Amino acid sequence: MKILVTGAKGMLGQDLCPILEDEGYEVIETDIDNLDITNLENTQEVIKENKPDIVIHLAAYTNVDKAEEDKETAYKINTLGTKNIAQTCREAGITLVYISTDYVFDGEKEGKYLTTDKPNPQSVYGQTKYEGEKEVQKCEKYYITRTSWLYGHHGRNFVETMISLKDKEELKVVNDQVGCPTWTVELSNGIVKILKENMPYGIYHVCGSGKTSWWGFSKKIFELCNLKVNLKPCTTQEFPRAAKRPKNSVMENNGICREWETALKEYIELRCE
Repeated sequence: MKILVTGAKGMLGQDLCPILEDEGYEVIETDIDNLDITNLENTQEVIKENKPDIVIHLAAYTNVDKAEEDKETAYKINTLGTKNIAQTCREAGITLVYISTDYVFDGEKEGKYLTTDKPNPQSVYGQTKYEGEKEVQKCEKYYITRTSWLYGHHGRNFVETMISLKDKEELKVVNDQVGCPTWTVELSNGIVKILKENMPYGIYHVCGSGKTSWWGFSKKIFELCNLKVNLKPCTTQEFPRAAKRPKNSVMENNGICREWETALKEYIELRCE
C-alpha cells in the first residue's frame, strides 16, 4: 500500500515515515520543496502523479503565538492548504489522515474532552486547524487525529527547551494549564494502529494517556534527566502569551497511546544514548 506524506521533513514526519516503512508501506515523502499545498493545481498534479492509497497530511503552520499576527499565512496553510488536499483526495477516492490539535477546544470543560465534544477554538491557530477539520469532513474516507503537547527528537519542542534552561537561577513554568504530552513516536504508532486495524472513519484523539500541567511535565523531565533545577509553578496570568491557550485540553484517547510518563521516559533514554 502506498502512502503520501505531506510535511515529511517536520518533527513528526521524520519519525512517522520510517515507522510506516517498517510496517511495510511504500512511503512518498513530500514537503514544501516538492509540494505546495496552497496551490490546488500543484497539489492535484503531485497526488495524481504518485497515485497513493492514503495521504497523511502533516504540513501545517504551527507557530501558535505568531499566528495571532500572521493570520493570513496561518489560514493559507492550515485551512486553504488542507482544503486543497481534501478536495484532491475526495475526487480521487483516496483515504485522508489529517493531524489536528487540542487547541480546537476552549478549555472550559471539566474532565476529558471526547471526540463528540463541540470545538470552540480561542486562537487563530486553533481556528485555522478546526476549519481544516471541516474541509476534511467533506471527504468520504477520512481520519482526523487530534493530538497535543507534541515533542520529538527532530525538532524544537518543550522537552528540549526545558533542558536548555536547566541552569537558570529560577525557572517558572505554568501550572494552571492541563493537557496530554505526546511523543511523536506515540502519535506515529497511533496512526499506524488506526490504519492497520481498519478503524471506522472519523475523529480520534491520539495523545498521551493521563494528564499533567506544564509544570508537572517539566518536573518529570528534570527528574528523568537527573537534573536539580529550581523549578517554580506560576499562573498563566504571570506568563502572558499572544495566543490564548485552553486551561484544560485533556482528551480521552481510548487507549490508543501509552501513559505520557512511560513515553517520556523512553524519549529521554533514547536522547541520552
